[in-house]
Amino acid sequence: MGSLLKRHGPVLLGLALAINLGLLLHLGAGEPKAWAEITWTDVAGEGGSALLALVWLGLLLHSRPGGRVTRLLALGLACVCFAWSMDLLDEFIRLPDSSRWDNWLETAPMPVGLLLLTAGLYHLTREQQAINAQMSKRERLFREHRRFDSLTPLSDAEYLRQQVALALREARREQQPLSLVAIDLDDFSQINQRYGPAEGDRVLQAIAQLLLLNLRHQDLLCRLAGDRFVVLLPNTGESQARQLAAELEEAVRSLAHRSHPHGERLHLRASSAVAMALDEDTEQLLARLNRHLAKAKQRLPRCA
Repeated sequence: MGSLLKRHGPVLLGLALAINLGLLLHLGAGEPKAWAEITWTDVAGEGGSALLALVWLGLLLHSRPGGRVTRLLALGLACVCFAWSMDLLDEFIRLPDSSRWDNWLETAPMPVGLLLLTAGLYHLTREQQAINAQMSKRERLFREHRRFDSLTPLSDAEYLRQQVALALREARREQQPLSLVAIDLDDFSQINQRYGPAEGDRVLQAIAQLLLLNLRHQDLLCRLAGDRFVVLLPNTGESQARQLAAELEEAVRSLAHRSHPHGERLHLRASSAVAMALDEDTEQLLARLNRHLAKAKQRLPRCA
């Protein structure tokens, strides 16, 4: 619960303040109804709906990382919960006939919440479709070659070598460019030291999913070793590969990954290198890629 409040406190706190403000407005402007005047079927329906919206909000915030989709869904559920809560207050507090603001509190948040939920569900569907497309492609490849990385849903270094060899032959036959991009997390050892290997594993899993979402359908992402990933880019020249590498670095920097036990945001960075295939074999191409990556990491500023 503490981790949930740290990660999503503004949404939960905002909802609690809004409901309390609505309660104070009702108490200040109206008077409590007599026990016999309360329609308990309406109380059960409206109160149950508000409670269910609150439960859905808690489940959503507990199960998803931060991001645009989570914010849209959370704000939508918060508006729906607030609208039902204000409707519930009418069952216990009688307001003057001249008051109109209570109608706005009951009705206006509901369509706003439904619009936010619709937008969130749309982006959630797009996100899941992108993941499913990448995973479907890899499942077909894995059924044939059975080479899995033990931690992430990616193929391993041996499978990468096989696919690079095949891609080199096809690129020469079709006279098309072929490029590789290496992505290596910076200061990953410090994450393991500070938060433990389990948190390091969660970071690698999150990075794997993030990179998959930012690649094209024809690209192949593999985990080479440790915190190093390699992308095989068919029919891609060096300038286009460098642009993609920069986009992947920016995606890693923008990832709002939070540690599991305390909800502290981990500020991640990555170095990248690009190598376009020349007249060389698989091992020579991968060795050149690793040399370029080593030079890129040497240029990193040293932490004090």
